[in-house]
Amino acid sequence: MTNEELSLKTKQSLAQALKNAMEHKKLSKITISELCAVCRINRKTFYYHFEDIYSLLKWTLEQEAVEVVKNFNLVVNTEEALRFVMEYADENKHIINGAFDSMGYEEIKRFFYNDLFSVIYGAVEQGEEELQITLDSQFKNFLAAFYTEASAGLLIEWVKNRMTQDKETILQSLLSIYKISIPAILREKKKY
Repeated sequence: MTNEELSLKTKQSLAQALKNAMEHKKLSKITISELCAVCRINRKTFYYHFEDIYSLLKWTLEQEAVEVVKNFNLVVNTEEALRFVMEYADENKHIINGAFDSMGYEEIKRFFYNDLFSVIYGAVEQGEEELQITLDSQFKNFLAAFYTEASAGLLIEWVKNRMTQDKETILQSLLSIYKISIPAILREKKKY
């Protein structure tokens, strides 16, 4: 095994130990010593890879986002993609809540934003195809960013507070907004 492979394996082991610990404890109560004990490594090895637990959490979230995006290759439509993101968030709410508490709103929004932008951008492109129009790339990016900001904010609120609506209600509400407003915007843009 190469040094690079060994390093990745160590990071993944620490990430899994952190995720497991976050199921039972607040992030602020988890120690580097306990993660090292679970992974059977010394503190020096931990510090070789990460500055602190927060940098491990950030790396873990980034790796999770990469995995989510990889799975989008298997997704054929916006509803499946949103459902996938929401199911991931639901299954990993302890991690997202822990990250929210320790790193704040902006960091978690960035996590959702990266995943959702490609989904929504794809929906805009699909609308272009269906209406047989071509949008200026700057406007297309603006439109996707606008919907992504709103969607990421709603998803964070849903994960953090569970609002008063269940996952399916939030999902169907988002899809309704996309299906009604994106084509309307595109039709209006087509007139100009």
